[in-house]
Amino acid sequence: MALMTAKEYVDSLRKLKTRVYMFGEKIDNWVDHPMIRPSINCVAMTYSLALDPRYEDLMTATSNLTGHKINRFTHLHQSTDDLVKKVKMQRLMGQKTASCFQRCVGLDAFNAVYSTTFEVDEKYGTHYHENLKKFLIYVQDNDLTVDGAMTDPKGDRSKAPHEQADPDLYLHVVERRPDGIVVCGAKAHQTGSINSHWHLFMPTISMKEADRDWAVSFACPSDVDGMYMIYGRQSCDTRKLEDGCGIDLGNARFGGQEALVVLDHVFIPNEYIFLNGEYEFAGMMVERFAGYHRQSYGGCKVGVGDVIIGAAALAAEYNGVEKASHIKDKLIEMTHLNETLYSCGVACSCEGCATKAGNYQIDLLLANVCKQNVTRFPYEIVRLAEDIAGGLMVTMPSEKDFSSDTVVGRNGETIGEICNKFFAAREGVSTEDRQRIMRFIENICLGAAAVGYRTESLHGAGSPQAQRIMISRQSNMQEKKELAKNIADIK
Repeated sequence: MALMTAKEYVDSLRKLKTRVYMFGEKIDNWVDHPMIRPSINCVAMTYSLALDPRYEDLMTATSNLTGHKINRFTHLHQSTDDLVKKVKMQRLMGQKTASCFQRCVGLDAFNAVYSTTFEVDEKYGTHYHENLKKFLIYVQDNDLTVDGAMTDPKGDRSKAPHEQADPDLYLHVVERRPDGIVVCGAKAHQTGSINSHWHLFMPTISMKEADRDWAVSFACPSDVDGMYMIYGRQSCDTRKLEDGCGIDLGNARFGGQEALVVLDHVFIPNEYIFLNGEYEFAGMMVERFAGYHRQSYGGCKVGVGDVIIGAAALAAEYNGVEKASHIKDKLIEMTHLNETLYSCGVACSCEGCATKAGNYQIDLLLANVCKQNVTRFPYEIVRLAEDIAGGLMVTMPSEKDFSSDTVVGRNGETIGEICNKFFAAREGVSTEDRQRIMRFIENICLGAAAVGYRTESLHGAGSPQAQRIMISRQSNMQEKKELAKNIADIK
């Protein structure tokens, strides 16, 4: 089986024994939990679109490992064309879900670990690269969703992993056996962790010899013994637990997901180990994963941005102000910012090159420039959307008020009738449609979806300072100085 259907994906999750906790309690049926299911629907869309003939070129690829047709989210990039198609695929997914579809982290991890393990083996004669290839063939043939797990809790960030008061604040090896290793620690802010079949763990920072036990990369099933997940809260998330709140959710079908993933003495067999103490390669793996993931934001956030721009335009239309010059100008500015992000994603892809392992890597400098812009432009896009929508998006009565039959008026008017009367839109537009678009903008700018757009735009794939450090490293300042000296005739 190379491509799963959306239903087969959801059914496959039910077979897992993943341990999930929320609000201090174990969630047994997490697949159907109203706070979790929207994020599962997002991942399911990656399966649906791969089987849609209209999107086959973007959503599928030919495996370089098997020659089989596979979901592009499990693909190793073989050309700059693959890198560009990845960005276009992510934009499409953002347009279809207006949320985080969670499968990018695994795709980016595959490609980063693939090229890094090749170079580790080249130096040390290890077998990590073959381990990874066998694992990837299994993932591709079964169309699995894999969570790329990099971010450690970090504890005191002024100290290296081996200096922490609690060594578990960075994921590390606590025991080495002939048949594998035992690891302890955690990964935080893990996108799509609960919805994934497997996890692929990586180091989170560059390391030195004293951090050897923390320089570890491996894969394990999401329901492996000793691993569990604590679901992360989002703004307005408990609205999903209310009855009759479909409109108030804004985006009722789709949503993102983050969790704290804890590993308590988890055993990892040798065949799933991809780094085990080769500390000097930790930084390479981090930089390559970060580069790929920062490229991703030039696609996924742009797709969500397309939906936000459309929602703002609809809000203006429903309010009867779509012809106002300042509204037109704001929509133009939102489009300009959004397409600039897309341009960065495409540019770093077009300037990519082959690694020693043969898969293609993006231009690291341009990928970091892409993500640096993503830490800024979505905030302005959201500000303009809120400006166009107006204050009603955060002061509107609940959906239950609009349908209430409680009498409050002198002439017997109900609360529902009063709400529908005073929050009416322009002629020809129902009050409910205006209500829906306002709630959608609230959700994507301020609510649960903000995790998949606004706030994640800032911190996802590394904070703004992380990109600035990489921009400094990749900028080749000495070459620029030589260019200036040559033209100024400085010997």
